[in-house]
Amino acid sequence: MTDRSTVTIYGIRHHGPGSARSLTRALRAFEPDCILIEGPADAAEPLSLLRHPEMEPPVALLGYVPDDPRRAVYYPFAVFSPEWQALQYGLSRGIKTAFMDLPVSAQLALAEADGAADVSLDTPAQVAEGLPETATPGPHPRDDPLRWLAEAAGYGDGERWWEHLVEQRRNAEGLFAGVLEAMSELRRELPPAADDFQAGRELGREAHMRTVIRAARKEGFDRIAVVCGAWHAPALVADDMPPAKSDAALLKSLPKVKAQVTWVPWTYGRLSRNSGYGAGIASPGWYHHLWSYPENVTERWLTRVARLLRAEDLDASSAQIIEAVRLAEALAALRDRPLPGLEELDEAAQAVFCFGNTLALRLIEQKLTIGDRLGRVPPDTPLVPLQRDVQREQKRLRLSPKASREILELDLRREIDLGRSLLMHRLALLDIPWGSPEQARGTGTFKEIWSLQWLPELAVKIIEAATWGNTVLEAAGAFARHLADDVPNLPALTALIGRVFLAELPDAAEHVMQRLQNEAALASDVALLIDALPPLANALRYGNVRETDARLVSSVVDGLVARICVGLPIACGSLNDDAAGEMLGRLAAMHEAVTLLQRSEHQSVWTAVLRRLADLPNLNGLIAGRAVRLLLETRSLGPEEAAQRMSLALSAAADPLVAAGWLEGFLGGSGLVLLHDEPLWGVVDEWVTGLSGELFTRVLPLLRRTFGAFAPPERRQMGARVKGGGQVGSPSAPGLATPGGAFDRARAEAVLPLIRQLLGI
Repeated sequence: MTDRSTVTIYGIRHHGPGSARSLTRALRAFEPDCILIEGPADAAEPLSLLRHPEMEPPVALLGYVPDDPRRAVYYPFAVFSPEWQALQYGLSRGIKTAFMDLPVSAQLALAEADGAADVSLDTPAQVAEGLPETATPGPHPRDDPLRWLAEAAGYGDGERWWEHLVEQRRNAEGLFAGVLEAMSELRRELPPAADDFQAGRELGREAHMRTVIRAARKEGFDRIAVVCGAWHAPALVADDMPPAKSDAALLKSLPKVKAQVTWVPWTYGRLSRNSGYGAGIASPGWYHHLWSYPENVTERWLTRVARLLRAEDLDASSAQIIEAVRLAEALAALRDRPLPGLEELDEAAQAVFCFGNTLALRLIEQKLTIGDRLGRVPPDTPLVPLQRDVQREQKRLRLSPKASREILELDLRREIDLGRSLLMHRLALLDIPWGSPEQARGTGTFKEIWSLQWLPELAVKIIEAATWGNTVLEAAGAFARHLADDVPNLPALTALIGRVFLAELPDAAEHVMQRLQNEAALASDVALLIDALPPLANALRYGNVRETDARLVSSVVDGLVARICVGLPIACGSLNDDAAGEMLGRLAAMHEAVTLLQRSEHQSVWTAVLRRLADLPNLNGLIAGRAVRLLLETRSLGPEEAAQRMSLALSAAADPLVAAGWLEGFLGGSGLVLLHDEPLWGVVDEWVTGLSGELFTRVLPLLRRTFGAFAPPERRQMGARVKGGGQVGSPSAPGLATPGGAFDRARAEAVLPLIRQLLGI
């Protein structure tokens, strides 16, 4: 170790353009021959990619356990991160540049010991519980040291204080010495508790940093620059370091796991504090602006605000830009601040552009203040084979990942759109939710709509899925077969076959169908059989649209329909109201599936079962009423016979509660059948008016539940019809009734000539 070596500590904020700019100036003045930066020491190999022209921040170092990729740690960097600028400075000049923090292998082992799923760079330590009794209650200074300094300076927000003190600073002289002094005082006042786990982790990190610094001095470097988080700076001062033996003993006791490190794209949304990132900042987009445009900050920012509002079809003139600039500068002067900060700019934008409206301000915050920038990593970045295949598919299908949400509308009759759909379905099957399906409007089954948004954590999802195969097709098929062997019941299995068909995985489909046949042969619960049918009906439908061989499903569907129709009458017997309500939903699902299949043999068997249910004595009224309604909808039952059955169900001899249940099952949430069928209306009207006061009180809750489920226009028409004495042309048609309430045909016919003229008849 050379006594003449100089070690200079630069305590920085992890993401701040002012810190980055001041650090760059300080490094130029210091001219170091070695730069040590807070970051995982085992990430030396990925550092070589930093000078690649296709490396574009924000990016993050991803460290993970190959055998369990869910155990991962991220180290994000933005272009305005001081560490990023220090790396660029050192590598561009051929200076020895290295990370000095605990290796990823130790960080992940410690996280597992602490029960954490994943960690991120400089996540605030939760050490408040171990503070001495004399300590001030509340968060420890290590959690947010800037807040404590801001409060001492009279600010209520640490980020605003740092922005005014550092980010807008024009002269960095003495800055890092001041930061070191302030942090030394904070650490002296409230040292971390010795028995706290997180505090122990921090001690291990600082011990490793000191060990790397000692090694650099021993190698003979004369001018060593140490770039670290401001909180760690006092612990790395060369003259105050503890003995090397104590650091070595501490590091020797730390656990380790096998880990790999690579680069992944990051987003400003994930860099923000709102994402839960411990060292996050409130306004990454604003900081990017400060870094990119150190001059004319106010004018440029408000011009960007105006462009954004215009893109959203909101008014924003040049005169408003000038007015907003003047207002922001006036607010800064009133608050004795050298330049307008984000707070003044937001207030000026809200007053001038948004006219006090907070909705437009939230748009500015999301699109500009936080931003939706997505970074990029070079093709040479170490990737697992599945990641490379995903990238190939994205390039082939012209689907570029974006941090902002976008809507993708697909026409499955086009080859490229069908390929995009298959990729989305296969990734969704692998639990890689790049896209989520949206409800498509219009007719036709060839249309799909997806909402796409690329999130950084999808990289870990892809690494996880890589254990199932090296390509998306191979991995999705293997994972589908795994799911088929593990599903708990028949409905879950049939839901899976629908997903397999949509993803076009023929090998997996054969395996799932074999499993489905075995499971269906053993299933005897009619409810489970009904729950299993709708996904299979959809699978057959999409099988035809996507030209997928669905014959494997057809035989299973035939067997399910037959077994359901045989067992349904027995399953519907002796049901109480709650069980009948559940069965009611299954009857509707079964009817929809049979209608969707459009096979005459299924429809005839289903119609026979509905007739049998309608004729069963002592059947719960909900089921009997719904059976009659379904028969009426399929025209298997005429209006006269339906009215006759309703009359019998609602006769005076019937129990009013059973009759009310029958009526609820028949109407089934839609009152149109009553409005358009005069005989049915008459039967219901006669039954309700014939109830005694006591019986009416008993059935009123059931009737209210039945009629309350109707759409408001239906209820209004029924009310008007009742008020008009039950006439079809009652006051539900305004302007066509006489003062006495009777329908005036002459007044109605008077508008017919005008209607003919409008229709061109």
